[in-house]
Amino acid sequence: MPVIILVADGARPDSLAEAMDRGDLPALARLRAEGGAHTVVTSWPSVTGMAYTPFLMGRFPGPVGLPGLRWFDRSRRISGLFGHARSYVGSEMRQVDTDLDAGAPTMFELTQRKLGALNVIQRGLPFRDRIGYSAGFALRAGWTHFRGNVRGWLAIDRDIGSTLARRIRKDNPEFVFAALTGIDKTSHSEGHNSQVVRDAMKIVDATAAEIRHDAERAGTWEETHLWIVSDHGHSPVTQHDDIAAHFRATGFRTLAHPWTFGTAHDIAVMVSGNAMAHLYVDLRNRTRSFWPALSPRWREPLDEVMRRPSVDLAVIPQGPGSAEVRSAHHGSAVVSRHNGTFSYRPETGDPLGLGELSDVCACAALEATADTDYPDSVVQIAHLAASARSGDVILSAARLWDLREQYEPIPHVSSHGALHREHMLVPLVTNHPVVRPPRRTVDVMPSALAALGKPIPPGLDGRSFL
Repeated sequence: MPVIILVADGARPDSLAEAMDRGDLPALARLRAEGGAHTVVTSWPSVTGMAYTPFLMGRFPGPVGLPGLRWFDRSRRISGLFGHARSYVGSEMRQVDTDLDAGAPTMFELTQRKLGALNVIQRGLPFRDRIGYSAGFALRAGWTHFRGNVRGWLAIDRDIGSTLARRIRKDNPEFVFAALTGIDKTSHSEGHNSQVVRDAMKIVDATAAEIRHDAERAGTWEETHLWIVSDHGHSPVTQHDDIAAHFRATGFRTLAHPWTFGTAHDIAVMVSGNAMAHLYVDLRNRTRSFWPALSPRWREPLDEVMRRPSVDLAVIPQGPGSAEVRSAHHGSAVVSRHNGTFSYRPETGDPLGLGELSDVCACAALEATADTDYPDSVVQIAHLAASARSGDVILSAARLWDLREQYEPIPHVSSHGALHREHMLVPLVTNHPVVRPPRRTVDVMPSALAALGKPIPPGLDGRSFL
């Protein structure tokens, strides 16, 4: 029973459903009618690549080593030539596999015949089975990206989709994971409701239609699982607050991409999406000190940045199992995790709008947050704050804002990465009915293993919906 996962990168569940209802996506609408369409919660940070971790590893990204698209390495494993910092935009994307926890297996390591396209996480996938991984493709993608050629990504998606379908016909893999990134690229440039985004959705639909057509001709469609998913959503941006520029203007030697050379910095600002950021201070320390032990010189500057109108929520790790959540308008609360249960305790206010939660399981925590502006926020905050690679402060941007302005090839009119529901809720379309409603994107990996009849490894953050 082959499992084929197509990532419509950046698609929101409401926009995908509207396009199916309009008749723009007949292949996906047919899948929905035969199987189902579900809204599930992605991981935080809600950022391309990091949010592929649930699909391919069944785990949240922070604890397995990917706290964001950019991060600072306190351990100094990353060379000082690059400021001990990592960015998966560009050539360093090839470092994802070595940055991941070696003890957490990927779907590619657990399957025999496999195929991947633009999947970021490559561990366990032979070079011959990687679509879009050649030097020529890298040059094409880089040229398209840095020229700001948004429609060029649609051409790339078409080529990836047709190559993928051809390789599936030829190789008959048991597991396929392929990302089509045009929806995300065009949303950033022209807004999520633009015509070019609808054009990108149609490429996903055409790819699914071709895969289905081939499987029907081969007589394998009834046993094939074809799932269409997304890794994050989008929301409009009208104002940019360049957090790195703010710290530079106030006199701090600031480490931020793309200028990360040298090691004599005061603070590192690592932005993802561009609606979330990790802030690292006391950079000489090789382990995280946590907020109570930070140098007193940082209290006022960090308090000030957390009050900026661009910042909706600030998460401040207090220890291995505890984090303060702070809002300039709604006070502070504490999220904690203990023995697999989660708690949320308002202190000076209720920034997540939940009331109080005490020692609830992950499922109950999701239910409590499902209808708020921050779905699954308690679980996501607890996991990301506990990551050894996370910042001393983690920022989630306010609506209509993001946290980076300079050095983008195209002006962003839409962004993602924050805890808002527009970023965290994503679609999951399946061609067969499910046994129980999917809840999170981490449920996809154990479900794929169940469909393939393979054992599910211990320690996953998700559970099968089959």
